[in-house]
Amino acid sequence: MTSAFTARADAALSNPTLKLAIERTTGAARTKRAAAMAVWPEFPAARELGRDIKDHVIENLEYYLQTFEKNAIASGAKVHWAQTGAQACDIVIDICRKANAKSVTRAKSMLGEEIGLPHALQEAGIERVETDLAEHIIQLAGDPPSHIVWPALHKTREQVAELFRTHHRDPGTLATVEAMVASARRQLRQKFMAADVGISGANFLIADTGAVCTVTNEGNAELTTTPPRVHIVTAGIEKLVPSTAHAMAMLRLLVRSATGAELTQYTTFHCGPKRAGDLDGPEEFHIVLVDAGRTRMLAEGLAEMLRCIRCGACLNHCVVYRQIGGHAYGATYPGPMGAVLTPALTGLEEAQDLPRACTLNGQCQEVCPVAIPLPTLLRGWREKFWQRGFEPATVRWALALWRFLVLRPWLYETASAVGLRIMPIFARGGWISRMPLAGGWTRHRDMPSPSGGTFLAQYRRRSKK
Repeated sequence: MTSAFTARADAALSNPTLKLAIERTTGAARTKRAAAMAVWPEFPAARELGRDIKDHVIENLEYYLQTFEKNAIASGAKVHWAQTGAQACDIVIDICRKANAKSVTRAKSMLGEEIGLPHALQEAGIERVETDLAEHIIQLAGDPPSHIVWPALHKTREQVAELFRTHHRDPGTLATVEAMVASARRQLRQKFMAADVGISGANFLIADTGAVCTVTNEGNAELTTTPPRVHIVTAGIEKLVPSTAHAMAMLRLLVRSATGAELTQYTTFHCGPKRAGDLDGPEEFHIVLVDAGRTRMLAEGLAEMLRCIRCGACLNHCVVYRQIGGHAYGATYPGPMGAVLTPALTGLEEAQDLPRACTLNGQCQEVCPVAIPLPTLLRGWREKFWQRGFEPATVRWALALWRFLVLRPWLYETASAVGLRIMPIFARGGWISRMPLAGGWTRHRDMPSPSGGTFLAQYRRRSKK
């Protein structure tokens, strides 16, 4: 039986336009990150510092949560606690209703997607306006995000232009990217100023001041959080850092890893509602702190995953993500980080395909700015699947056969040699496009015909030289 993940992956692999769209963005991201790291020799030390900051907070989570709450309240904020995503949505909807909100603007927030906030607002009859340009695009298309930094990565420029022609009041020519941005600005600016409530996420929560840090490249977060009467922040409890100095250290890692820049155009620290004498700002400032499985991750040995600062570097370098994109994962968080997070957030049985969708080549861990051992955590999930009997019988039989062979080296070598002799029979021009028992390899790509003997045979020949 074909799993839902396999079906989505097959559909993605059969879509050449999607592959082009993915590579345009992730390829540029990899190039820019590499350039940023080349002129930043302090990266290894900064990475260790970032890892230590996050580990320290996670080990002392209760203390920092209490400290943050105390200082946030002192600044005039109202702090709410939500154990589940549904509770968080209920809190947000209740605040909106008390404010008699008819429309809300929302800055990009993966936590909001995780807890289902867009659907909750829709069900409550509250107009939701996505203010991030990429989020605006996918809202028009009715799509979920496909990347945690570039939600509309799966859309080509031509597809975006068509969406704007269909949905914008005054789309203009849309001949250039600049023209598309101008069209979105004309469409959204009035809604920015008319919204009753603005909802944002948080890149970092500053414990010793009670402030919330957001980073964007468009200024949309500032327009979301400043004009409305009410500003609501939804944030996972793992977003804490001890101080502003620690936040700045983390920002150096986040931005270079995400976009290859030294700093985003807009880095803002929100601390409480408008004070006497302030020219602008919200009259009410609410912070909803969300657990939604995070403390359970601590108990299940996944504390290292709570270091994640959502930079997206692991997605950009993942050989699987770059082939199938984010939607194939069928979850809020795609790629390597999503393959670790999703089983913890939604349950093992529903997400068992995701940890298997990995080659364990280690690139994700190599580029992670806080040194999360993603391959190790993925292997941990695979071990749990095996122990709980989630692996299909065919896989268990195949592994039992493989184990039988490798415990008998002479038999393993004989089988390998026979396989190498048979494979060229199916080759055409040096490539194998179809072969029995190899459909998973050849369905969407050709496999090179073996050009020599087995690895051990070649090794022995070269050792004699």
